[in-house]
Amino acid sequence: MKPYPRLARRIVRRTALVTATAALGVLTLLAGCGGGGGAAVQALPQSVSFDATPSLALDGTATVSASASSGLVVRYSSVTPTVCSVNGQSGLVTALRPGTCTIAVDQAGNEAYAPAAQARLNLPVIYTPNQTIQFATAPALTLGGVATVSATATSGLAVSYSSDSPAVCSVNSSTGVVSSLAVGTCTILADQAGDSTYLPAPQASQNLAVVAPSGVTVPGAPSGVSATSGVTLAEAVVSASSVDGGGSVITSFTAVSSPSGYTATSASLPVRVNCTGSCAGETFTLSATNGVGVGSASAAGHIIDHYDVLEVFREPDTAPNDSIFVGSLDYDFSTGTVANLQGRLSESMTGGATAYPNDTMTWLNLTHQLASWHDAALGGTFAATFKNASTNTFWTGDGGDGWSAQAGVDAGGIYFGFPSAGSNPGNAYALIFVPDNPAAALTQSQIDKLAYADCAPGGMMGSACMTGTSVAGYGSVGTMSGVPVSLTLTRRP
Repeated sequence: MKPYPRLARRIVRRTALVTATAALGVLTLLAGCGGGGGAAVQALPQSVSFDATPSLALDGTATVSASASSGLVVRYSSVTPTVCSVNGQSGLVTALRPGTCTIAVDQAGNEAYAPAAQARLNLPVIYTPNQTIQFATAPALTLGGVATVSATATSGLAVSYSSDSPAVCSVNSSTGVVSSLAVGTCTILADQAGDSTYLPAPQASQNLAVVAPSGVTVPGAPSGVSATSGVTLAEAVVSASSVDGGGSVITSFTAVSSPSGYTATSASLPVRVNCTGSCAGETFTLSATNGVGVGSASAAGHIIDHYDVLEVFREPDTAPNDSIFVGSLDYDFSTGTVANLQGRLSESMTGGATAYPNDTMTWLNLTHQLASWHDAALGGTFAATFKNASTNTFWTGDGGDGWSAQAGVDAGGIYFGFPSAGSNPGNAYALIFVPDNPAAALTQSQIDKLAYADCAPGGMMGSACMTGTSVAGYGSVGTMSGVPVSLTLTRRP
């Protein structure tokens, strides 16, 4: 039985020797791989290549295909991400904008293959530089309302809007919000100017019908139309007291003159009309316009200015008191007439020795304009205003009209109803003159024709009224030597 243990010991020693020898071989191989003088294991080279180049249209897709010589899976990426994108695994390319789309393909290698050199493929994005604009369906639009139009360009670039009918509608150039201004056809234009890639687009247009809401009409005819002269007589300023807008906002007023047809339009009142030379002799109608249309013309209005009057008669016998008329009037340039002449006449025989305007004289109210006429030779209009509602002033025993300055001179200033004092109506008047251009100063010839008469108790001398006239105008001075010296017309603002 003893030999067997010796055999077992020999087997164990032989097994250990084989194991050690194998381990030494492994260590030697590893040392060689580490550059310690042994042969190195080399990774195999590989390359990638693309298949046929597909075509790529703007806003379209195409699939690129590449393969590695190793048979390993490749990965795709976009070198031009603003021009195109690509699915890294499938190679599906999406064109984003015009240009050259560059796709890169990579293979990173593995334990047997080294990484492949990157390959690239250029795909031109096919497009046309022409572009067009298309409007969406036109929205409804009512007078006074808003609506939004929408237009797009095939290039994808932003469009700009404008109104081709500015009297009917306006539009926000960027948002397309349309505001209606008048009934009619609103035409909106859309433009796209292009860029470095696209040519300008042909202009597109869209029509919107602007309709009036129920109950809205054209404005009514303005009422209370009146006019005044402007800074000069070459301008008329036309206004109205009220205007019915017809249920809509009035957008303008138009004034037209007759007979010359001078015309002016304004967004608001008053309307200023320029005339050639002078507006004298013209009347003016006024009409209003809203979004529905033009309303009826008004009745004709006259050019009427308001003036203050100061008329002075020098009275040597009652100095420093003079006979003075202070009043006002309306002058109608359309007809060349004076109206509403009224005021106060001082009685120079009364009061103390303090001159106007700090005087203490008695003043008579003259409120009845009973006479007026135009004198072409003198270039203006006479008007007389009376204390009473009658012209009965001077004695008519020898004829005469009973009131005019010449009749008073011819009658010697005797009162109406002489010799009965009880028959004297106690009338008084002031006669003024307004030049055809009231802004002009009176000439001496015009001043010479001014006159006044005071037959009221307290302002007369026995049977004679107190008067003021000139020798040049009527052949005699007044009954107490009173003569006209001035008349001033001051236009009221």
